[in-house]
Amino acid sequence: MEINIKPLTNAHCQPIIDLILPIQQIEFNVPVTREAQPDLLDIDTYYSATGGGFWGAFDQDRLVGTIALIATGHHAGALRKMFVQKEYRGKEWGIAHGLLLTLEDHCTKCKITDLYLGTVEILKASHRFYERNGFQRIDKEALPAYFPRMAVDTIFYHLHLAKQQDHERD
Repeated sequence: MEINIKPLTNAHCQPIIDLILPIQQIEFNVPVTREAQPDLLDIDTYYSATGGGFWGAFDQDRLVGTIALIATGHHAGALRKMFVQKEYRGKEWGIAHGLLLTLEDHCTKCKITDLYLGTVEILKASHRFYERNGFQRIDKEALPAYFPRMAVDTIFYHLHLAKQQDHERD
């Protein structure tokens, strides 16, 4: 099977919600609602209009993974909404890695050099994924003031892309 990654728009809001909410609420019991995530109903305004983007991984016409970027100014961005449906996770599929590379390519084109993200304690596999991909765990106090925090997030990461790109050349 071939997985295709492509940009998402407001036309994809319902499939995005149908993918993300069950992972958050049912699989991981994260206390977050659709109402607490108005960005899921307006992808164009929250992501694309900032200079960021929202991408989806598709198995034929089925959305199986997402990643999003809010461009925050200051050559920085907030990585958001990185979710992959359970049966599509793992290195054999490579979906999470493909989504991250797509976001990083966009950052390079837009001269975004620093990525920040927030996550929750229970998502241990995602912590390992971010760390394997060069993200460094940071204290909440180390986040820049312009980083858009979500109330449920308790763990934060930073990636300086120029360092990451230099490391990949070695």
